Amino acid sequence: MKAHAVAAALLTVALAATAGAVTYEVNNAASSTAGGQRFDREYGGDYAKQVLAGASSFTWSIFNQPSPADRSPVDAVILTVGDVGGIASTDRNNITLGAGYVAGITGNDFKDQVTGVLYHEVVHVWQAGLQDYGSHPWVYEGIADFVRLKAGYIAAGWAQPGQGGSWEEGYSVTARFFDYCDGSVKPGFVAGLNAKLKGGYDADYFVQITGKTLQQLWQDYKAMYGN
Repeated sequence: MKAHAVAAALLTVALAATAGAVTYEVNNAASSTAGGQRFDREYGGDYAKQVLAGASSFTWSIFNQPSPADRSPVDAVILTVGDVGGIASTDRNNITLGAGYVAGITGNDFKDQVTGVLYHEVVHVWQAGLQDYGSHPWVYEGIADFVRLKAGYIAAGWAQPGQGGSWEEGYSVTARFFDYCDGSVKPGFVAGLNAKLKGGYDADYFVQITGKTLQQLWQDYKAMYGN
């Protein structure tokens, strides 16, 4: 078992003491499709519940939210395997995993690939400030991939450290940038950013947390990797 999988299992055990009333539900609404059948056969609802719980606990630790009072007011995280296009999506506390995506996964790390997607989507359940998602999606997708990165579920094709043309590219490019901000500039940067996002997005948050503008941070990040 991979180290990050062991950590997730331990976090799941710890969940009983910290999760309060949060429940985790899994529904397969695509059981007649190849992807739905593969989900049941190779992943399973019980395992998915454990992953949702572990991902939630891990997200709370990244966001520095040890108490339920610190978190978004969610009492259930619901995963549905659906016969829909795309990989996955999240609407409030409802995550939809695309059966077509599940059917098309190749390689011998099937479970890790699905788990990485679920970690990303669980972050969207718990992160703050999603009312501004439409105007600044890169921030929210970057945070979600940052949590996935720290959990050890890096996907094939992800940007490497220092890659990317703009901090607004989102996903793995922004996640790598946030990893620099969190690890080399201000420990706890992502937790601080998520907390400030409760009031909506403002570029000045970067100055407030790190003492540097967003532009300065990006320039320093690129310079660190010779770009």
